[in-house]
Amino acid sequence: MSLERDLGELAADIAREAGGLARRRRQEGVHLAATKSTLADIVTDADREVEALIRARLRAERPGDGFLGEESGAEAGDTDITWVVDPIDGTVNYAYGIPAYNVSIAAVRGSADPDVWEALAGAVFAPVHDELFTAVRGHGAWLGSTRLAVTTDSAAAGALLGTGFGYDPATHEGDLATVRSVMPMARDLRRMGAAALDLAYVAAGRLDGYFERGLAPWDIAAGALLVTEAGGKFSRIDADSSRPMVIAGGVDVHDRLLALIGDPSSQAKR
Repeated sequence: MSLERDLGELAADIAREAGGLARRRRQEGVHLAATKSTLADIVTDADREVEALIRARLRAERPGDGFLGEESGAEAGDTDITWVVDPIDGTVNYAYGIPAYNVSIAAVRGSADPDVWEALAGAVFAPVHDELFTAVRGHGAWLGSTRLAVTTDSAAAGALLGTGFGYDPATHEGDLATVRSVMPMARDLRRMGAAALDLAYVAAGRLDGYFERGLAPWDIAAGALLVTEAGGKFSRIDADSSRPMVIAGGVDVHDRLLALIGDPSSQAKR
């Protein structure tokens, strides 16, 4: 078995275990541990416990690898593999009892920088719905045993698009302006509050496209690979800004979004 497949199996196994823990802790009751960038940007005790579980499993299975997690930060490794982890993507949903949350785990080669890494494997597990989305570089994207493919024909009725907004109220006007700019090509808009799940839904054809500013590496590591392995395109532009823009979708929808809200000359990351 190839390294990529081994990493994919490990990511999927740990994501299922971590998601089970997150769901049990949600049933027991959520305890807020802190706020982060703003009062709206929260972290729960469960976020930290789930990340600790993931980190411990990875340390036991692949002790030389690096790690980048939302809650515990970065740790360099001795290999060229780094694990990029969001223990509970959609924490606000999680805290409110909304089932749109997930565990996102990806293995990348090289620097823990989304503009230079090579994503090798990823898993996004939505525990409430028991849905496991997986991707291995060169081997496709999957929901369980079903191979995924992005939508390719949405022009007639318009594209069903997903997006999100930053936690800082000062950014909302700019985000709303972006929404206004894309609505001429949209059938409708969805805002679920969990970036990895949005990207998984693009890969599964449940959304035609997705765009959002200000995402962190752990928000996109697994989801971007799902999209590209499902035949779509993924771009991260304005990378040097404090709020880079992510665009994903089938080829046509991605390119139309890029033309409306990005730099049409930007190179799409495949």
